[in-house]
Amino acid sequence: MTELGTGIGWRPEIAEAVEALPGVDWVEVVAENICAGHLPDSLTRLRARGVTVVPHGVSLGLGGADRPDPARLAALAEKAVALGAPLVSEHIAFVRAGGPLTATPQLEAGHLLPVPRTRDALDVLCENVRIAQDALPVPLALENVAALISWPGEEMTEGRFLAELVERTGVRLLVDVANLHTNHVNRGEDPAKALSELPVEAIAYVHVAGGVERDGVWHDTHAHPVPGAVLDVLADLASRVAPPGVLLERDDDFPPAEELAEELSVIRGTVTGARRGAGSNARAPRVGAVPTRSALAERMPAAGQPLLIGAGARVSGGPMPGAAVVAAPTAPETAPEDARQRLGLAQASLLSALAAGTPVPEGFDSRRIGVQSRALAAKRAGVVAKVAPELPEILGKGFRPEFLSYARSRPMTGGYRRDALDFAEHLLVAGRPEDPAARRLLTEWWQDRSGNRPPGRTARLVRAARHALVRR
Repeated sequence: MTELGTGIGWRPEIAEAVEALPGVDWVEVVAENICAGHLPDSLTRLRARGVTVVPHGVSLGLGGADRPDPARLAALAEKAVALGAPLVSEHIAFVRAGGPLTATPQLEAGHLLPVPRTRDALDVLCENVRIAQDALPVPLALENVAALISWPGEEMTEGRFLAELVERTGVRLLVDVANLHTNHVNRGEDPAKALSELPVEAIAYVHVAGGVERDGVWHDTHAHPVPGAVLDVLADLASRVAPPGVLLERDDDFPPAEELAEELSVIRGTVTGARRGAGSNARAPRVGAVPTRSALAERMPAAGQPLLIGAGARVSGGPMPGAAVVAAPTAPETAPEDARQRLGLAQASLLSALAAGTPVPEGFDSRRIGVQSRALAAKRAGVVAKVAPELPEILGKGFRPEFLSYARSRPMTGGYRRDALDFAEHLLVAGRPEDPAARRLLTEWWQDRSGNRPPGRTARLVRAARHALVRR
């Protein structure tokens, strides 16, 4: 494993602060926010200083029913090469659903949604991971996600699900201890149990982040200080294994640089204290070794001896230097098409309920679905305000209520910039905003970016029919 050290999530809003922070060994950048041919100057300067940069993807949707998009994989691979990254990371989540596989409209979540811990979902995920591994020039690490909702009929715990994923694919893990805490509050899952079931020697690095609890629900905001409960999970993990890297995530409501530095110091101290307390009972990962779930049930091999990888598995991005990886010469498994279709229908039904207001699928908690739906709409509003800052300027205080009303029945179908254009079009078709000057500004904004005139009566009828179809 690559030794990363202590790091922080690089964001444009805190780029200058990150460059000046003491003790930052590496940074992680959201892959979709950079262009391989035009890296931000701040990242270029950090790389020149020897700071490792790891691209962190959010849009592959490896937990979705469809196979990964080759164009998205190629873009992630290009960014890994441009950054000289030792690995890339993504999520065990789905971000879109529907389309040809289910003969339903394709919907975008704009968020990382949990996959059901079922055999069907695991089979699909394993094949998708192998496709990604073959397309990437460096090892892949996958992150456990936070969730407000639970799937009915799950067949495995999170730890068992992740352990079998590692055994079957050799993929590395990005363990987010804040997400383990989130799932403890929201779904009653014990972080210690999850850690005890995880193949901890497969951990590539660890995420730490803050959140907030409202009405008994924990929201993983990445906009609040890291709470003691999350640090406790980090300490538990560090007492079991020496994590190759630990990273602080902050995505919004950025504090002064001094507070970021203090949080990094606390995180560093938590890991150091847990390691010191664990003494000889905790073990450090061996370079290149990726364990199987069955191997973990046996005595650990002597120092320097590699672990074996299960049949059909391999280390993502090829073996690390010095790794002795043994795999049975069997053909990689493929997920049955009927498993993909079952998963696709289930995910499309859930996402439609969350984003289009259709009935809640059987077995889900309706109240939690409502909380998640409102959270998705609020996130959409926030991101649209960032990618199209002219809209809040034109609409003023009316922007947020107008957008939330729009989002209740109109799911995202083409990313946030498309969402901003569709929202503006929706307002103009409805004759809003009422203020003529604001409506004129909105019309000009929409025309400049869409290259069209506001839609006529026929186009409005077609779009109304399309939205009605989505809501069925």
